[in-house]
Order: sequence, then structure tokens, then C-alpha cells
Amino acid sequence: MRIALAQINTTVGAIARNADLAIATIARARDAGADLVVFPELTLPGYPPLDLLNRRSFVTHNLEALERLAAATAQGPAVIVGFVQRRETETGKDLLNAAALCDQGQIRSVHGKSLLPTYDVFDEARYFDPAPEVKPAEFNGFRIGLSICEDIWNDAMYWRLRQRRRQYDFDPIKDLARQGVDFLINIAASPFTEGKRALKHEMFSATAKRHGLPLVHVNLVGGNDNLIFDGASNVFDSHGQIVAQASDFQESLLLFDIETVLKKQTEPGDNSGDAPPAEPENSSTPALPLIHPGATLIESTIRDGIESVCEALILGIRDYVHKCGFRSVILGLSGGIDSAVTAALAVRALGKEQVNGVAMPSHFSSNHSVKDAQALAENLEIDFQIVPIKDVYDSYLETLKPVFKDSPFGVAEENLQARTRGNILMAFANKFGHLLLSTGNKSEMAVGYCTLYGDMSGGLAVLSDVPKVMVYELAHHLNRGKEVIPRNSIAKPPSAELRPNQKDSDSLPPYDILDPIIRAYVEEGLYVREITERGYDGPIVERVISMIERNEYKRRQAPIGLKVTHRAFGYGRRIPVARGRDLG
Repeated sequence: MRIALAQINTTVGAIARNADLAIATIARARDAGADLVVFPELTLPGYPPLDLLNRRSFVTHNLEALERLAAATAQGPAVIVGFVQRRETETGKDLLNAAALCDQGQIRSVHGKSLLPTYDVFDEARYFDPAPEVKPAEFNGFRIGLSICEDIWNDAMYWRLRQRRRQYDFDPIKDLARQGVDFLINIAASPFTEGKRALKHEMFSATAKRHGLPLVHVNLVGGNDNLIFDGASNVFDSHGQIVAQASDFQESLLLFDIETVLKKQTEPGDNSGDAPPAEPENSSTPALPLIHPGATLIESTIRDGIESVCEALILGIRDYVHKCGFRSVILGLSGGIDSAVTAALAVRALGKEQVNGVAMPSHFSSNHSVKDAQALAENLEIDFQIVPIKDVYDSYLETLKPVFKDSPFGVAEENLQARTRGNILMAFANKFGHLLLSTGNKSEMAVGYCTLYGDMSGGLAVLSDVPKVMVYELAHHLNRGKEVIPRNSIAKPPSAELRPNQKDSDSLPPYDILDPIIRAYVEEGLYVREITERGYDGPIVERVISMIERNEYKRRQAPIGLKVTHRAFGYGRRIPVARGRDLG
């Protein structure tokens, strides 16, 4: 039986368009000789639909789309597709995050998601009930252990071996295996974060090996708001080895023969699963000869490390811009590394014709700032304009002179420059229909080294989850092969240039010290004593944490940012603004 992994890019709320995309993919799979096509989690409504699920008409349209998709299977192949199921009950939410098996024009069976995540960016228990039962799907003589995303993340032995706490008591995969299935299918909308793919590979390998069952995993690809889905769907044999791998960060239709995989169960191999599984030999290996020759397949190496972060940001920019209805972007170019990296990523995402840069020198801008910004624009071949802000800034100061009187130059005067730039950029955006990209990084956002209504202005904060040290890594990665980002933008000391001879190091610890402290506090949840035990100076740690706590109000007003780390600022990290502060 030939199974096609349909790794497609859906849009939240675009139910008819998502259904059209799925139906077109079914036709491609039919031409390739597939017997079964497997789509990602919540294919029809898009993921995550959030409070759109509170609209009864939204759920109804999703169910109508499922009927239309089921009809498209009349001539084959069959499909497994994610959708929202309505159920009439006296208590609960009345909705299931569900998967339907459709065959020969009919909906044959429906399978609900059992485990509903409510951590980080997930809040599925707000909308869905857990599945009332776990049952195999019957198709073409096979019993399929069908599950949805989180259902496969609760293997007791795997997490015990890693000394990690499980989120749930129930393991749906164990239940399916006990009922007797031939192989497992997991449909998912699992967002990308740095380093997560290695964890997933290890966990899926352990699950397949422990139960002695092949595992088929189909993941969503694309960006929806702050979340980026990397695809990289794959197939594991019963020994826990990857035998087929779809591309990452792009749509893919991968066809393989499940019976070929099942035959491998008779080959020698340890299925005990008692020892931690080895790392996959090479996650960048393209799909193996199990690929059916007639399939449409986009072969790609699987990126890791800084390359994966780079590709994730590119995909996130492209989908956010296009799915929000924009065609082009604009950003301020200061000659610094953050704006340079943002511009380079935007060009990779949208093309040079759709990216516009503006330099806005003030009294305190160094000569090299404009030169470096211009050199970047020339390297990227983007539209570039220089709009000096000196006269506008002076007029602000003159207007405020009776109020400010003889008070010394300070933060108010510094931030007026940033806000002047923000106003000019928004004027460009409004006049020409651009989306404004803000360029601040995670380190700055963490400690409040940014200006409300100034450099924080924008519709998308591209680097807001990228620590400063990682920004440099991105710059070097983008410069491989040829210089895109000017060397001087990378080499010179970072500066906001809002006062004479200003450097970031005047106000902040060095970034190679600051970033690990931010990571320990924000992503790992450690406090002062635990962080200082890692060798960091106590007073510096206390100061950094105090800055993070004090600036929550700024982050609450920041534009949406693309999530690439384990814990990003945004709705996955819900911290009260008005509160007491105990640094611990």
C-alpha cells in the first residue's frame, strides 16, 4: 500500500482555500499512484484557529469542506485529514480536534485527539474536549493506529529515561498498540523551535522501537502569525530508523510503500526499547529507495543549527507578509547588524523588489552608519532612501523647550529620535502599502533596550526571539559565499546612536554574558541563585532580571514576533504587568 505524506501550507481561517489545496494534492497523489494520502493536523481550519472556533459558522464551514474533500476520494485515493468535529454533549466544549478517514467518497471514521496541550503557545483545552475513546482506523486490510500531534508526546519510558516529567497520565499510543495495529500514523502541527527536531526524532524513534511498529509522521509546514512549522515529515521503521524523509520549510508530497517498511520488522533488530535510542545517523539524508518512482517529491537536506533558524525566519516573514495581504515591506537601516540581518532575511523571503530601506541620520549618527546602510542596500539591490531627521528632531526640542527648560539631555531626548524615525517609517508604510518590519532582537526586548512607538513600531518583529549573539551567527551564515552584510556592520561595537559616542556596552553587560542570563531566566525559569551557580556575577544577574521584570509593559505592546526558541516573548509567556517583583 502506497502512502503519500502531504506536507502542505495552510492558512488559518481560509477553509475553502485549504480544502482546494488538499483536493489538488489528492489529484497529484492519485497521478503518482497513492492509495492513501495523509494531511497534517487541522488541515481544513488551519492551525491554530484560536477563538475562531467560538464562531459556530466557522465550525460549520469546516464540516462542509470535509464533505467536499470526502467526495474527492470517490476515484481514490483515500485520505486522512485534520478538521474540527462537532459533538453534542451536555457538558464540555462540544468540539474535538479530529482526524477523518475518507474513502470512496465517504467519511469512514473519525478519530479525536486525546491529549490537549495547555502550555507555552498551546491552549487547546480552551476549545476542545479530549477524545472519548481511542480506536484504530481500518483501511485496505490494515489496522492503523491514528493519533494527533500531542498524543505521541507522552511515552512514559522515554521521559523517565530523560528524567523529565510527563504532562499526562494517559498514553494513547500505548492504548492503540495494545488494541493491535499494523503501524502508527501521527498527524501534527508541531511548531519549529531551535533544537526541537533532534528531540522529535529521538522520541519518535523510541516510540516506534518500543512498540515494534512503523511510525508515519506528517507535520504542517508554513507560518501562521508568530508560529513557524517546519514540515520535515518522516517515516520510521519498527527498529526506530528513519526510512523516508520529506523536505523541511517547504511543501512536499512524499510517497512510500508501507508494506516495504513492514517487511523490515522481520529483519534483525532490538525492539526492546529499554535503552535510550541512538541519535539518528543522519537527519539530512534524503528519502531512501522506498520512494515510489512516479511520486512528486521535493528532495531537500534537513537543515539544523543556525541554518534551520535562518530558514524558519525566512518562511515566517514570507507567510506573515503574504497571508496578511501585503506585498512589500519597509524597514529602517541604521548601518547596524540587526537591521542588516532583517533586511537580508526579508530579501530572501520576498525578493529584492519587495524590500525597501530607509536611513534616517540624526545629530549623533556616525559617518559610517549611512555608508554601511547604503553598502547593505547595494549588496541586496533594494530600494534605498536617506531621510535626515535633524530638522524634525530640532523642531520637537524647540516645541518642548518651555517645558523641558534647562533640564539636562536624557532619555526623553534620546527617545524622541527613535520616535521620529518610527513616525517616518509608518508614513512610508501608510503611503505605499508596505508592512513595517521592526528590527530589535530578543536581548534588547528582554531588558527594555528599545523605544515604545519608536524602533518598536511595526507589524512584524522579525528578530524579537533571536538573541544578539545568534544575530551575529545569522550574519555570518548569510555572508557565506559572498558578502551581503557589510563587514563593518558586523565588526563595529553595537550602538543605538541616540547620544554622543553611545555604545550598548554603556548600559548593558556584554552580550556573551547577557544572553545566557536571559536564556536561563526566560527559557529555563531559573532564579538568581541558580544562575549565579553557573558562574555569573550575582549583582549582574540581579540587574538583568530586574530589567527583564521592569519592562514587561513594553513587550506587551510589541508587534508580533517570530518564535524560534523554546520560550519566546508573546502569548506563550503570560506574565502580569502590574505585580510585585521577587527576584528569588
